[in-house]
Amino acid sequence: MFNILGTLVFGAVIGILAKFFKGADLSIIATVVLGVVGVVLGNALLSVFGYPLDTRGIDWIRWIVCTLTAMAAIGFYAGRQMRNK
Repeated sequence: MFNILGTLVFGAVIGILAKFFKGADLSIIATVVLGVVGVVLGNALLSVFGYPLDTRGIDWIRWIVCTLTAMAAIGFYAGRQMRNK
């Protein structure tokens, strides 16, 4: 239960950070959804490379990777939206 809630909160924060860095014009719902997608993709990418899920303290590597994957998700989505207009 807390794992899902943590992913949603972490995804919202990461989505907002990624939107800020990417400069995309998205709704807050799209930002949160794409942030959650970025967190899930980032965690999957880290687990493929054998990065531990539980670390002590602030996990800066996880924050950076999840922010980058959320930025990629936002960039992909924004690019698709621009192409459809």
